[in-house]
Amino acid sequence: MWQIAVVKRVPSETMTAAIVFLFGLAVGSFLNVCIVRLPREKPEESSVVRPRSHCPACKAPIRAYDNIPLLSYVLLGGKCRACRASISLLYPAVELLTGMLFLACYLNFGATLAAAKWALFCALLIVLTITDIRERILPDAVNFTGLAAGLLLSFFVAPPDGLAGWLARRWFEVLPPDAALQFADAALGALVGAGFLWVVAEGYFRLRGREGMGLGDVKMMAMAGAFLGPQQTLLTLALGSLLGTLVGSAVIVLFRKGSDYELPFGTFLGAAGLLVVFFGAGVLHWYRSLFS
Repeated sequence: MWQIAVVKRVPSETMTAAIVFLFGLAVGSFLNVCIVRLPREKPEESSVVRPRSHCPACKAPIRAYDNIPLLSYVLLGGKCRACRASISLLYPAVELLTGMLFLACYLNFGATLAAAKWALFCALLIVLTITDIRERILPDAVNFTGLAAGLLLSFFVAPPDGLAGWLARRWFEVLPPDAALQFADAALGALVGAGFLWVVAEGYFRLRGREGMGLGDVKMMAMAGAFLGPQQTLLTLALGSLLGTLVGSAVIVLFRKGSDYELPFGTFLGAAGLLVVFFGAGVLHWYRSLFS
């Protein structure tokens, strides 16, 4: 007697979530290239297209089947196939982090353009966060590309703010189009983020006679502000400063660093930005409820 195998259908939501996660892993592999190459000074070395990926120890090209996100690292035992040199744990960590954040964007915002926007924002912050830890550099290529993307995407997905609309209702009898208000929120966010940090950096320089913050942090917050809008940008600055203070104090005490030890502030801003993407609206709602 023939036996008929019954195959349970995988729910479409689960399948979509799996595809999003796998896509995030693939994007994470590309982000690794950006993290390693973009901080380099020579143009031919900072290209993310050429040359093809290779082992940093023996320079052997990495074959396609050895470049599968996460899986290849596990199968190779974390070592180069050609020379057996250790592969940095950073590579699979970035891939996994990107996959998880892309999945979180899908689960929080659904299969929408908003989810794609926040996934892009997360990818930009991952590159900036890691390059700041490794090199104390926040590449202009990432900041300016992100700024342009944030401003452009504001026409289609509104920053989670509404400040421009609130101001417009008080200043104008006839409200501007929604797209214009959304773009204004993004522009205000960029101005608030960059302006606030620039004032702090300039004030520190005038008081102490030395730089305490690079312009890379200013550009990074202009980019973040274009995505987040003014209110969540201020929340990111506050949370990033808190994280920097707590972690910086711990590093100074545990590793006996001097009070002038240079911390990668962009890293804390990036971590704060990632938290604000998923929890910022709830935090602002709670804050407003205290005064209502």
